Amino acid sequence: MLVFFWQYVPSVEDTVLGIVVDTKPDNFLVDIKGPNLAFLPVLSFEGGTRRNIPKFEIGTLIYARVVKANSIMNPELSCMDASGKAAEFGQLKSGYTFETSTGLARMLLSSPTCPLLEALGKKLSFEIAVGLNGRVWVNAPSPSNVIVVSSAIKESESYSRLQQKSMVEKLLAKLS
Repeated sequence: MLVFFWQYVPSVEDTVLGIVVDTKPDNFLVDIKGPNLAFLPVLSFEGGTRRNIPKFEIGTLIYARVVKANSIMNPELSCMDASGKAAEFGQLKSGYTFETSTGLARMLLSSPTCPLLEALGKKLSFEIAVGLNGRVWVNAPSPSNVIVVSSAIKESESYSRLQQKSMVEKLLAKLS
């Protein structure tokens, strides 16, 4: 029996959802589902100074951008966009986190819009963060919206775009 282990291989400018696994004086060690832990320097936050260091506990979920990545060094993350602004990056609170394939993550991030998320967004209010490492975070005003959105995303893995839209329409019709 063959067993395959999948790991995310980071590229510069990828957005990822990582979990803080250790804290050091100068950086956080973050699990991004890759072969190595990533470094998140304490100064990689908007307004970050030695006096203004974020405090994250082990297990904190972080939405970040890969700024350095190669095969011989641990990746480096930042919670700022290229212009030095926090943008959407940083700690993600509340919500529900789950894992998908990198293919589904890329589809969710497709432009101009993902038909699945567009169809869900017409009827439900929710926030979502998708990492190219296959982690997804969903938050909504009600737990039922979180459940519906996350279930629809998980179920859509093997569906075509048209099938995804149809599945969401049927799902939302049941809720009405």
